[in-house]
Amino acid sequence: MHARHATRCIAVGIATVALSLGLVACGDDSDSDTASQSSDSQTASNGDVFNDADVTFATDMIPHHAQAIQMVTLTDGRTLDPEVQQLATEIRDAQAPEVETMVDWLTAWGKEVPETSLDHTNAGHDMSEMPEIEGMDDMPGMMSAEDMQALADAPDAEFQTMWLEMMKEHHEGAIEMAQTEQDAGKFADALSLAESIVTAQEAEIEQIDQLLGS
Repeated sequence: MHARHATRCIAVGIATVALSLGLVACGDDSDSDTASQSSDSQTASNGDVFNDADVTFATDMIPHHAQAIQMVTLTDGRTLDPEVQQLATEIRDAQAPEVETMVDWLTAWGKEVPETSLDHTNAGHDMSEMPEIEGMDDMPGMMSAEDMQALADAPDAEFQTMWLEMMKEHHEGAIEMAQTEQDAGKFADALSLAESIVTAQEAEIEQIDQLLGS
C-alpha cells in the first residue's frame, strides 16, 4: 500500500514538473514573440512609432507615385477627351501632396529618401535620362523605361488608350502595395494613407474601365 502510494506521488510529482516546464516554455515563446514584435517597432525623435513595413511602404510608394505624376505630365499638350484630362489632373493633385507627406515621414524617421523621376524635371520626354530606381522591377504596376518612352512617343491617335491602360495597371500595383501596408504596417498615418489609396484608386480604375469601354 505504501509502495503504491509512493509510486503515485512520484508520478504526480513528475507530471507537475513537466507541466511547469511546459508553462515556462510557453511563456518563453510568448516573451520571445513579444520581443520580436517590439524590436520591429521604432520611435522617431518626433514621437512617430513605425516599423519596417511603414518604411518600405513610403520608400516604394514615393517613386511609384512619382511615375504616375510623370505619366500625367506626358498628357501636357495632348488632345484628350475632357474626362481623361480631368482624371489626369485629379491624379496629379492627389498624389503630389502624398509624395511630399511620405518624404516628410522618411526624413523624420532618419531614413533615406529615394530618388525619383520628379528629381529630373528638365529631362523632358527623354526617358533615357530618368534614374534607374532600385527595386523598380519588383514594384507591382511600375512601368519600365521602355514603356514610358513608348508612351511619350505614341501618336495622338494611340496615346489616350495607351495612357489609360498603363494607368490602370499602375493603379492596380499601388493598391497591392497599399494593402500590404494595411496588413503589416504600424504607423497610423501610413495606414490611413494606404486605406485612402485603395479607396481612391479602385474608384479611378472603375472610371478608367468606363472610359475604355470595358
